[in-house]
Amino acid sequence: MTRAYAGCQGKPVPLLLLINHEGKQTMKLTFATRPSALARWQTQWVINALQNVFPNLICEEKIITTQGDKILDKPLPEIGGKGLFTQELETELLSGSVDCAVHSLKDLPVEAPTGLTIGCIPTRAEVRDALISVRGHTLSTLPTNASIGTSSLRRASQILSLRPDIKTQSLRGNVDTRLRKALDGQYDAIILAGAGLTRLGLDKHVTEWLSLDVMLPAPGQGALAIQCRADDQTSLRLLAALEDESTRKCVTAERAFLQGLGGGCSVPVAAYATVNSEQSSAISLMGLVISEDGKNIVKVTGQGMEALELGKRLANEAIANGASEILKLITVH
Repeated sequence: MTRAYAGCQGKPVPLLLLINHEGKQTMKLTFATRPSALARWQTQWVINALQNVFPNLICEEKIITTQGDKILDKPLPEIGGKGLFTQELETELLSGSVDCAVHSLKDLPVEAPTGLTIGCIPTRAEVRDALISVRGHTLSTLPTNASIGTSSLRRASQILSLRPDIKTQSLRGNVDTRLRKALDGQYDAIILAGAGLTRLGLDKHVTEWLSLDVMLPAPGQGALAIQCRADDQTSLRLLAALEDESTRKCVTAERAFLQGLGGGCSVPVAAYATVNSEQSSAISLMGLVISEDGKNIVKVTGQGMEALELGKRLANEAIANGASEILKLITVH
């Protein structure tokens, strides 16, 4: 099998056009993926979806361990920085050793590195968070001073706004690791993103699906982002087959809200958008900024036709209502 090459930032990058021993043309994509069961599932889902459209497409995985995978003894806000779960994959993309990288969109920083782009965003999965309690408790029936495990300031803050007696504790690890800690009784309950549980077939353990009135999700939660080089026209054409326009609009508005606030993945900012097809595809967006103790909340809602404009407008509205003061305290902490 022969392979052609093209230059990328002065380095040879494999083209997708291959010639097999029978002289037939095939295509190949190499995907970067993290080692967790969820990351592998998501990458395989993308590969299977692409191969259903392009039967001659050959796909392979390259497993890459990120900083967020290595440092498991500290809460995410303490590690700090952007791209804890994505930077190493992006480096592989820029080097040309892989063609695409599959991310949970909520983990992807809003500012893309020069030379990279989000090639496609497929249809979004479950956006809600889920509570799991080995004793069958819901958020309202948990005993006073119960412990809830979560790795997210956004979740912890929203919990405390409803149940200030709850003790939130750091919970790190892959989805199966965190679930095992809950089922072992190390916490009275834990909260995880519902999309990961459903993708891994673990949603049978969910005690309560938290409504959006109780727990607003992280920007981009439930959506996948397949990243590639911005000048890789072949990958872009292939990935376009999985693009979902409505999901792209919604998550773009949510991430524009986050970016307008100057926040990263670990700040207590939540956002959720929907597209109303009955109103000329207008986008409805709800955004939230909340203090760590859950006592100070800035909540904004609005509609618009342009996702970026809507997100930025609501971010400015939130700032005018005191969001910056809340986030400054988070940064100092």
